[in-house]
Amino acid sequence: MGDLQISTNNMLLDSSEYDTADDGQDITNIEPQLQGEADEDMADDISQGRLTANNCIECIVERMKLVVLPDLPDLETEHEAVWTWEVKGWRSMARRVQSPVFDCGGQPWRILFFPYGNNVEFASFYLEQGHAEKPPEEWYACVQFALVMWNPNEPSMYISHYAHHRFTPEESDWGFTRYADLRRLFADQWDGFDRPMVEDEAVNVTAYVRIIKDPTGVLWHNFLSYDSKKQTGFVGLKNQGATCYLNSLLQSLHFTNAFRKAVYQIPTENEETLSNSAYTLQRLFYQLQTNNDAVSTLELTKSFGWDSRQVFEQQDVQELSRILMERLETKMKGTEAEKSLEKLFLGTTKTYISCINVDYESSRREDFWDLQLNVRGIKSLQGSLEDYIKEETMEGENKYDAGGHGFQDARKGIIFESFPPVLHLQLKRFEYDINRDAMMKVNDYYEFPETFDASPYLSESADRSEPYIYKLHGVLVHSGDLHAGHYYAFLKPTKNGPFYRFEDDRVTRSTMKEVLHDNFGGEYSNLPNGSAGVQNAFSRTVSTKRSMNAYMLVYLRESRLDEVLCEVTERDVPHHLERKLEEERLLREQKKKEREEQHLYMDAHVVTTESFKHHQGLDLVKWDQTPDHPAASKHYRVLRAMKVEEFTKLVAPDVGCEPERLRLWVMVNRQNKTVRPDQPLHNPATSLEDAFNRLGTKPLGFRLWAEVAENMANDKPIWPDQMPATNGNSNILLFLKYFNMEEQTLYGVGHVYVRRHEKVQDITTPILKLMNWTAGVQIKLFEEIKPSMIEPMKPKQTLQQAEIQDGDIICFQKEISEKKANSLVEQGASTDCREFYDFIVNKITVHFERLGAPEPSEEEDKFSLELSRRTTYDKLASQVGKRLRVEPTHLRFSTVNATTGAPKQTIRRQYAHTLQQILFPNYTYTNSTKKDGLYYEILDESLSEVEQKKAVKITFAHEGITKEEHLEVLVAKNGTLADALPLVAKKVKLDEESAKHLRVFQVHNHKIFKELPVTYAVVSLNEYVNVLVEVIPKEELEADPDDRPIFAFQYDREPSKTHGIPFKFMMKPGEIFKDTKKRLEKRIGIKGKQFERIKFSIIPKVASYTKPVYINDGMLLSICLVSNLMPGKDDILAEVAAQECSLGLDHVDRSRSSQWPTSLRDAAIFIRR
Repeated sequence: MGDLQISTNNMLLDSSEYDTADDGQDITNIEPQLQGEADEDMADDISQGRLTANNCIECIVERMKLVVLPDLPDLETEHEAVWTWEVKGWRSMARRVQSPVFDCGGQPWRILFFPYGNNVEFASFYLEQGHAEKPPEEWYACVQFALVMWNPNEPSMYISHYAHHRFTPEESDWGFTRYADLRRLFADQWDGFDRPMVEDEAVNVTAYVRIIKDPTGVLWHNFLSYDSKKQTGFVGLKNQGATCYLNSLLQSLHFTNAFRKAVYQIPTENEETLSNSAYTLQRLFYQLQTNNDAVSTLELTKSFGWDSRQVFEQQDVQELSRILMERLETKMKGTEAEKSLEKLFLGTTKTYISCINVDYESSRREDFWDLQLNVRGIKSLQGSLEDYIKEETMEGENKYDAGGHGFQDARKGIIFESFPPVLHLQLKRFEYDINRDAMMKVNDYYEFPETFDASPYLSESADRSEPYIYKLHGVLVHSGDLHAGHYYAFLKPTKNGPFYRFEDDRVTRSTMKEVLHDNFGGEYSNLPNGSAGVQNAFSRTVSTKRSMNAYMLVYLRESRLDEVLCEVTERDVPHHLERKLEEERLLREQKKKEREEQHLYMDAHVVTTESFKHHQGLDLVKWDQTPDHPAASKHYRVLRAMKVEEFTKLVAPDVGCEPERLRLWVMVNRQNKTVRPDQPLHNPATSLEDAFNRLGTKPLGFRLWAEVAENMANDKPIWPDQMPATNGNSNILLFLKYFNMEEQTLYGVGHVYVRRHEKVQDITTPILKLMNWTAGVQIKLFEEIKPSMIEPMKPKQTLQQAEIQDGDIICFQKEISEKKANSLVEQGASTDCREFYDFIVNKITVHFERLGAPEPSEEEDKFSLELSRRTTYDKLASQVGKRLRVEPTHLRFSTVNATTGAPKQTIRRQYAHTLQQILFPNYTYTNSTKKDGLYYEILDESLSEVEQKKAVKITFAHEGITKEEHLEVLVAKNGTLADALPLVAKKVKLDEESAKHLRVFQVHNHKIFKELPVTYAVVSLNEYVNVLVEVIPKEELEADPDDRPIFAFQYDREPSKTHGIPFKFMMKPGEIFKDTKKRLEKRIGIKGKQFERIKFSIIPKVASYTKPVYINDGMLLSICLVSNLMPGKDDILAEVAAQECSLGLDHVDRSRSSQWPTSLRDAAIFIRR
């Protein structure tokens, strides 16, 4: 009979709506047909004659199901059906044909058939729901199906395609547009058979339908209209760019209900600002609790002080969690929430060294907020905990100094004294790979249970009054590699409820397999032979190991579940928070309503006489002025259909007159780019929209000037422009501005009406009356034509000859003596209004801040000046010097980086250099220079002398390593560090004795590179060299000859994460580390609990990623150095060892605000204090 034929070539899977279908939809999967044992059995039956066309159709289709519809692993079948449609008269069929309806699981189904193709030259077949009318809105069915076409006379001739799909009212059919090539179907021979597939225009089509149980409610969901709140009762968090790691942590903390309650208890009613991280976290939690849609984390990250760089960088979740806890602890001090976090998250370990042969033990208790567990080479959580408490034997050369007992064999290890109610386990999925010399992700198989008993890892003295049984509450997952990936979380919000998957803004229900097994990592199972692996969607890399695996586990102590997962109600929410968010909600709704109705409204801006009198500048008003400014126009949002008469009544109270005395003029945009009144609105019955369309300037909006009548007659206003005119000698409306030379101001003073045939000099009469000046005052008149054209007026010309029209602006100034004019010029004042107009056009407000001012900068060190863009360098220095009362020659300026706010470039003095060229340089292609800011420095000597010297940037260490000051000193270019140190001593105000004992270190990445001699030439210090200066400690000056120096640096958990100030320390031979620590405490200036949290270690300099060797109180520092670097050598090599090793201080970086030079600044995650 020949081989069985299974064809999937050129097949397109989609909805029957082919013209609009998206070929790339990912909601359905198509699998190649399996020709396994069932296929071979069926072929054997056919070849042996046991399965032929004479057999019953039911027998054929039932046996065929084993081949065409493979089982889906991990999914449960609810119903199955097999139905065959006998297609006859193919060529006479309509373009679109539906089969009779058949039943599967109580639901109607049918086959949809396009005999001539659905816009393609292929036969098209689909499975569709068979409801007589549209199914209910919430109806859906998850279906795996196969459609098989076979020759009824030769069953071994068949074509099959199968797929799975979530059928909904919107996607009610799904199948195969390119099911089979029409030409091949009717060809005389079909793939080795001497007959066509469609024989006598007849063929059978069998539908195999399997309805699959949906355990999560989202099986094969396309999520196009998915509502997380409706489906799960919870909402997600929006991803700002790369904040999925933050979203996972926040959701985990939110569903630790006792933590949420404690956050609500932080008093924030007096600090309702979005810079307060406690307040923004309260807002976030409340919105997660009450919103119907996904919540933004933008407010929270802004309160952290993050910008776009932090938002688009994936950070260390453990470090973020620690810093967040520290900030919240600070906010909780002195409140009812104090120590709430400790009660939830704080556990205790004991680090011990116990002698084997004598009764002596040295131990130290330490608190932990989370545990870092090894994953590489360990198969389970149990194995990691056992590895954590694994003992190390100290013997031979590494014996322990037990004080009076001498050197003893001992056991060294860590044991748990207590576990917290909420146990955060950080799995070390990212580690340094020595073979690749890079950080890599560990995708090894690692199993963790739903429940585990922590008591085997406790010390014998631990409190066991209640069980240490822990239940899994959360699994935070990373998918991808070190450079690209995605984070999401599986969380169990309630004690007895299911787990849910929180993936940014989407929340779905999860199965326990998805929570546990799918996140163990390890090798993929059932990979096809020859496959290179599976490609990760985020990193685009191919691997045989699962890149999606757990990196953080959250367990809750079973006996404290009710306490940790306590109910959080509206009563727990601060009232001020609830009130504030409700106000914001109502405001959003109002704005939404306004947007929806905005087509009904229009904006109108009204200029009044008062606003004109307060305006200093061009035209009648500055249109972008802030609303509270007295020179601002009045803004009205009004209905387009409002009548002019109604609008006049609305404006009148704001102008301060009766509506009868008010008239509105339409302002238009003239060709010279000025905006002036053009004509009054005469018809009070017309609508504002109609008036604007006929008279207004479209791009500008409706701009109006409000005129108040000075005189009334018979209760009616008298308008001068409507008075009778002879021979065209009508009244013209003019606006007047006065330039006051003494005060250097240019303000509007009002408006006048003047006859068109009057001379320009006649305008002086109403001006003198308006200004209350005597008749003998001489006046100069200018016409304000446009910003760059202020023209003097000819007194003998008529206004008509001068082309004066309604709305023109006349500027006037007094005539003064030459002596007085010269005096004003000497003071830097303008004596001609044209100069002052030029100043106004080019005016810019520049904000000055002193560079190197003490922190925080005092207010007198910050000021602003209004300057012209044409101001030269010398005039700039003169005006700033006058403001500061210092010599202009002793000032130096620097531009400001617009992004960071840091100094950008020192400005060199050039005679013709203007402020425009300084702030808006033509050579730059970026917008990195701040356009309205400059730093200034007050120099000890003139700028010309300074420019002959080299600026040396220095960090001075005060008070051990807890305080630093950043300085810049000027040294002759041929000078040495010996010339710089006295200047440093003077700037930091050192006494004479201390100034004698200064030393200099060259620092890289917070580590001392070398000590620089005072003879070191400053010209060798480039801008990338970081120089650290300190006073040599008294202890070092008085050191014994046998004392040995060692360099020390600070780091956070990993030696590569350095921070803070490095330092030099003296080792004393034979001193146990307990005593060494007392000297260290004094040396570094860190005291109390903060010092107790520091873990000290020895770190060889030979490799950047060497694992630190931690030092116990009973050890000798010099012995530790030698045994770590050169095992088996004796103490005399301690000096050599100190040169090859560093002393490490492992503690959290609490100095994030420290402004080290860029090359030293820690780029780790931070939260603003």
